[in-house]
Amino acid sequence: MTAIRLDGKACAADLEERLKDRISKCNVQPHLAVIIVGDDPASHVYVRNKIKSCERLGIKSTHIELPADTSQEEVAKEIQNLNDDDTLHGILIQSPLPSHMDEGSLTDLIDPSKDVDGFHPVNLGRIVQGRLDGMIPCTPAGVMEMLRWAKVEMSGKKAVVIGRSFNVGMPQALLLASKGADATVTIVHSRTNDAKEECLAADIVIAAVGRPEMVTKDWIKPGAIVVDVGINRVEDVNQERGWRLAGDVHPEVKEMASLLSPVPGGVGPMTVAMLMSNTVLATEIQHQ
Repeated sequence: MTAIRLDGKACAADLEERLKDRISKCNVQPHLAVIIVGDDPASHVYVRNKIKSCERLGIKSTHIELPADTSQEEVAKEIQNLNDDDTLHGILIQSPLPSHMDEGSLTDLIDPSKDVDGFHPVNLGRIVQGRLDGMIPCTPAGVMEMLRWAKVEMSGKKAVVIGRSFNVGMPQALLLASKGADATVTIVHSRTNDAKEECLAADIVIAAVGRPEMVTKDWIKPGAIVVDVGINRVEDVNQERGWRLAGDVHPEVKEMASLLSPVPGGVGPMTVAMLMSNTVLATEIQHQ
């Protein structure tokens, strides 16, 4: 068996086409603001990708770049200004922030209706209530979109989510278990007695733990569907740049899985696409 590629780029392109129709029906141009603090190279790459997506779709983007020594109070003031701007529909704070900042407190300041990352407690709380018509964190929402796009049957299936972060693992588990998806979900984390055993029993495995190639083929039962959320930079002397990107899933898993998302080219493009989707949704909600 060789797994079929669960192609995030193709799924994202399909979603973008559908978003264009929704954007054309908006009374205003959707407008997204991204705040980035510091000079983390990966963060700047991510922001450029988001700006390119906005350009493709006709979404207005505002890029607020602040030096690493910016104070928490200054960022809070920027957020408040954006909250008060009626021409702006979405606000995103690019992670990671410098170590002297409290990212959670800053996220709490964002107007929940403009929280296109879906990290505000109001938006996370709505997911717990089964209210999925608002801002949902982009990565788990992207995973769900990929699974539906690939016509994966989730109802009654056993799903394992590896990782319990507030922005990926926990909302991912809630989305898989929600009405309409109806999977039976187990969350695997650092205190789980036998993570391998849990994964071997799963029909669907979502790896979102941030450990390079942790999930190997002996963790996966034949025919399981595997989604690799991880993106890790690992040393590789065979690469000219001295490193390569690796997921949380070992490439050999393709010998066992029926569907496997690649890294890169899997969940990454879908995360950006869902950010665009949330921005359009925020615009629709604010101008309905």
